[in-house]
Amino acid sequence: MSQAARSPVNFTNAIFAGFALLSQALLLWQWLATWRFPLHRRVAESPFAPDITVLKPVKGCDETTAASLQSWFDQTYTGRVQILFGVPTASDPAANIISDLLQKNSSRDARLVLCEEVLGTNGKVSTLIQLERLAKHEFILVSDADVRVPPDFLPNIIASLAASNVETTVMPTRNRMRGEIGLVSCFYRLANPATAAMRWEAVAVNADFWSQVLQAASLGPLKFALGAAVLMRRKALADMGGFTCLANYLADDYQLGHRLAEKGHRLALCHVVVECWSAPMSWRDVWRHQLRWARTIRVCQPLPYFFSILSNPTLWPLLWFALVPNEFSAGFLAASLFIRALIIENLLHRFAQKPAGVWPILGPVKDLLQVALWLAAFLGNMVEWRGLRMKLHRDGTVTAR
Repeated sequence: MSQAARSPVNFTNAIFAGFALLSQALLLWQWLATWRFPLHRRVAESPFAPDITVLKPVKGCDETTAASLQSWFDQTYTGRVQILFGVPTASDPAANIISDLLQKNSSRDARLVLCEEVLGTNGKVSTLIQLERLAKHEFILVSDADVRVPPDFLPNIIASLAASNVETTVMPTRNRMRGEIGLVSCFYRLANPATAAMRWEAVAVNADFWSQVLQAASLGPLKFALGAAVLMRRKALADMGGFTCLANYLADDYQLGHRLAEKGHRLALCHVVVECWSAPMSWRDVWRHQLRWARTIRVCQPLPYFFSILSNPTLWPLLWFALVPNEFSAGFLAASLFIRALIIENLLHRFAQKPAGVWPILGPVKDLLQVALWLAAFLGNMVEWRGLRMKLHRDGTVTAR
């Protein structure tokens, strides 16, 4: 074969070999970033125990809701805690569950609030606006209805907020910010992946998501929050305009963290992992959920999301082998799949400690489905959230359809 005939093959081989190597380097960086974070580290009791108001917007329920909400009553915290549960209507099925819990925990400062005003397209934020009016305390904690926390959660998250410096294990010295921490958010894990679709999503959340967040934190100060459980200072919330300015945004957690960071407040991560519990979900349910996340991230961080495809550790070795099948590309593909499974196994065990039926072999499957999600994120602007179809705009706001 002539040199001219071999050139296209050599060029293709070089390009896709480069992409394959880059994807593995990014995967290893992602994995190494997790070792610098003191995951699951606890404080016995924080000397700083200010009074906290917990805001819990709730809509609908399933068989896990009561146990998840009860976990907030079971906190071993020495400061005063006010818990406000907000439901959109008195007929919401969660209202009866909350009423029963309030009766069972009658000694606690807690109440059920009907949040019937519609103050924006984001129903959760609309509820938060109405709950915040009734908050008594300077420190505000917002948590989703499906989040379940350990008994020592409040002492640990308040200790993270009280820290004088961002953890040196989270970001390098050159990227640290001085000043008061305004917000702390928490990693969350999918605790009950009951179906194959939920196990696929659990690989995305319990292995990849938290390691990607720490990879981003290694580059510079955090500029976004994670919405499962967020603790903030009330004055920091007021400084960015309160919950009202988030009323029409889909990614209220991202906007909350981003706006606080823009105002100069530091963001931190709690070492304790909370749990998200939900009813069994089908492939269709999980796909809609993941597509909403993908389109939301694409709008919030368009360039990083576009280039995120380069970090797919299964796609590029597979494409290299498919386009240039030889012993090198075949060997690299086999090694990549093996390394991917090992890293997922390690991340799952470290993050969840007792992983609930999530198979590492789902990693490559998740990676390939992620390609379809990545493409779909750019091919539309419709999302489904809590049974509503919404149009997602470039600025991150949504309008009902």
